[in-house]
Amino acid sequence: MSLQSLALIENWPVPTVAAAVVRADGTVLGTHGPVDHRFRLASVTKPLAAYAVLVAYEEGAVELDEPAGPPGSTVRHLLAHTSGLAFDEHRITSAPGERRLYSNAGFEVLGDHVAKATDIRFFEYARQAVTEPLGMESTSLDGSPAKDGVSTVADLVRFVAEVQAPRLLDPRTVAEAMTVQYPGTKGVLPGYGHQNPNDWGLGFEIRGAKSPHWTGRSSSPRTFGHFGQSGTFLWVDPDAGVACVALTDRAFGPWAIEAWTPFTDAVLAEVRG
Repeated sequence: MSLQSLALIENWPVPTVAAAVVRADGTVLGTHGPVDHRFRLASVTKPLAAYAVLVAYEEGAVELDEPAGPPGSTVRHLLAHTSGLAFDEHRITSAPGERRLYSNAGFEVLGDHVAKATDIRFFEYARQAVTEPLGMESTSLDGSPAKDGVSTVADLVRFVAEVQAPRLLDPRTVAEAMTVQYPGTKGVLPGYGHQNPNDWGLGFEIRGAKSPHWTGRSSSPRTFGHFGQSGTFLWVDPDAGVACVALTDRAFGPWAIEAWTPFTDAVLAEVRG
């Protein structure tokens, strides 16, 4: 089966784009575009980094509620963007757990914390813990665990299949990662403005009742995932039983806001139909 809706990416005003849809059992329902082309992930790096942190947690290297980052902050706060660290600088702007302050700096602190705990550089730990076991041979997480990843649609299909049917982690850990942390927390969703609440799990954004949003109008509230400023996204809709990855090489902007929601709605309609 090949989804006709995936061909909508041909209308996106981008130089290069590839996309895929995969079921929870790993069945690829369709792909479109150069799935082996390596794209900069920008913030779609974060779910991969978060998964590596959760492996470190299951291995006993770190605890979710141990101190990390600013005073009073924990690994959990950093994963859920509630540590109080600013967006892109190591400056404290609020008390831990008070507001959802989306923070690249927080993920960089997280990477340093795991590296110190494991005595392995974070990008190397992530390779050993996540990308290598999943056969993600074209994926690199060198640099910032917040935004410097490079990958392909083919590799990210393996990742979203893993997230839907975990083998590297206990399913209970993944369920926790997809559960809202610090419910009721307000904050700004980059590109989409102030959201109340601004739901987030452990490294994965949760759709909830956010409006406007980068997923579909028909996406379930339990949908989780991430998008990146390099024009990239991945989402998993547990109610529909599918995940979708789309990677481009044009920076996020009004074009993405206009294109992504109808695309996701078309994919979901075809899958459900």
